[in-house]
Amino acid sequence: MAANSLRQAARQRFFSDPLAVTGAAGALLLILLALLAPLLANGRPLLAQLPDGSWEMPFLRTFFAPDSPEYFIEQFFNLLLLWSAWSGICFAIPRRFRRWVRRTGMVLLLLPFLFTSSRMDKTDYRSLQYRHAVFAPVPYGAFELVGKPFEPPSGRHWCGLDEAGRSVASRIIAGSRVSLAVGLGATMLALFIGTAVGLAAGYFRGGFDLAVMRLVEIVMCFPTFLLLLILMAMMGDLKFEQSILIVIGVIGLTGWIGAAFLVRGETLRQRSLPYIESCIVAGIPVRRILFVHLLPNISGPLLISFTFGVAGAILSESGLSFLGFGVRPPTASWGGLLRQAFDDPLSYWHLTLFPGLALFWAVTTFNFTGEGLRKVFTAK
Repeated sequence: MAANSLRQAARQRFFSDPLAVTGAAGALLLILLALLAPLLANGRPLLAQLPDGSWEMPFLRTFFAPDSPEYFIEQFFNLLLLWSAWSGICFAIPRRFRRWVRRTGMVLLLLPFLFTSSRMDKTDYRSLQYRHAVFAPVPYGAFELVGKPFEPPSGRHWCGLDEAGRSVASRIIAGSRVSLAVGLGATMLALFIGTAVGLAAGYFRGGFDLAVMRLVEIVMCFPTFLLLLILMAMMGDLKFEQSILIVIGVIGLTGWIGAAFLVRGETLRQRSLPYIESCIVAGIPVRRILFVHLLPNISGPLLISFTFGVAGAILSESGLSFLGFGVRPPTASWGGLLRQAFDDPLSYWHLTLFPGLALFWAVTTFNFTGEGLRKVFTAK
């Protein structure tokens, strides 16, 4: 009962803060935008009836086998979309069968991704004669050339076209997947490393703590952004095509210092409390003390750090892409779109305004959410 009362009070504090609610709603919309990207911007019909009366779904092949250089991230989001829809359906199934049906469905959903092969398809589906056709709200793919370079916004192209004549609206929607993947992936990696280092240093203390933290301070002395540029250039020379995974790894491996200091401080505070001393006297294994007793009690500051870290990682990715060291073309990136307007921001204002608003939206929502969580966990 006490735990339920605490959770209810924390939930009430969070939802009573307008900025926190706004941030959470904005973050949820960003996640939905990334998940639904193939249904919101696609040059292939979602559903079409041929002249002979038969029906087809031309977008399905690229859904299971994306024709994108970053196919791993695309497949991950598409699989996550199907899994989310299937999990929602499973709630209508009796509870005793729900787990088995969910797992079986997950395996079946994975099969098309494994056995569908990608192929180059340059068909202009918008010019084909269908009896009926349902297109996405933005009927252009992120890589399609659909007009003149730098064409301003119009009724046909809501956000205009980029330097190659591709739809900016479509590329902003596709870029949400890049930003969200880097933001969440890099922050999770950094938090994992920082938590491991901070837990070990704070729990064992003494000489071990002294040695570990001196090494952390040495790493902290390196200029982070310069280190990012060097590592991205080195990885680019290796010709590894999955540039999003490189960005996630580089930002995650250079962004764990703050998490390590935070976790170490919280661990030192918890380490001196009687319940930890009781665990040690009772002979409970160190691994259980760390992950069952200590870690849950420092999860609040970690969650706050995670939300702020996502915003920072999104900014870092956009900065790297703006400088030409981030996600490689032709993959859509908000920072890459901003870079295209660098030569003449006033003439190419649509390449400054719309990607800038998307970036502002993503960073602001996660910062607002983190601030709301901070108020929840620090309230007395």
